[in-house]
Amino acid sequence: MRKVARTVPASGDMGTEIISIPEGTEIELKLRLEAVMEGVLVSGTASGVAVGECIRCLDEVRLPLEISFTELFSYPENRVAEDEDEDVHLVEEELINLEPVLRDAVVLALPFQPVCREDCPGLCSECGVHLADDPAHTHENADPRWSALQGILADGVPGPAAADSGRDDEKEK
Repeated sequence: MRKVARTVPASGDMGTEIISIPEGTEIELKLRLEAVMEGVLVSGTASGVAVGECIRCLDEVRLPLEISFTELFSYPENRVAEDEDEDVHLVEEELINLEPVLRDAVVLALPFQPVCREDCPGLCSECGVHLADDPAHTHENADPRWSALQGILADGVPGPAAADSGRDDEKEK
């Protein structure tokens, strides 16, 4: 068994289009390498910071990640025929390529819909105003089906409340 701690730069595809660990950003690896009959068992953690944008307000999101993973890297001579259909990682020329394992672990750990905060109100659907900056932001939107009735109120014709009050006067007489 051997323990290793290293810092490595992230490759270009450590995430999705929405959020990822940017290329060249440092990822801290803490690994434990164990010799087993089939090959080398690698387990450990990877730590880094994912950067993306909030799906509601488009502000920058910085998300610290710590991902655990375990993967077996087989010696080529121990590979059996039925493993050919599976995604088997090999020890090649006494080297282990952790990049695909690390990329898969990072992508699975990233949120599908990142938000800057859980209660992010987002942007106004009418004008795009950042609602966190102006929580009282509203628009005068009238339902187009009621537009004919808006003209009645604008002309000074009494509404239903005024008509009801007149009926009460007649009942008292």
